[in-house]
Amino acid sequence: MPLTLIGAGSSAKIRKISGNDETKRYLGNLGFVAGSEVEVLNSIGGSLIVKVKDSRIALNEDMARHIMI
Repeated sequence: MPLTLIGAGSSAKIRKISGNDETKRYLGNLGFVAGSEVEVLNSIGGSLIVKVKDSRIALNEDMARHIMI
């Protein structure tokens, strides 16, 4: 299921990253790789603030849909 379906305060392990090569590379450079733990800190209007590898990152809903947990 995509990252957008879990609520604030929840954490999960990333299973895979979907999308084209450019999207996968972009998310990978931000630290979103299979096997990493991700925590949703806040959800505002579809956008997410997440914690991955000790970094806080804001993602829009379209990008968050490519992260499968």
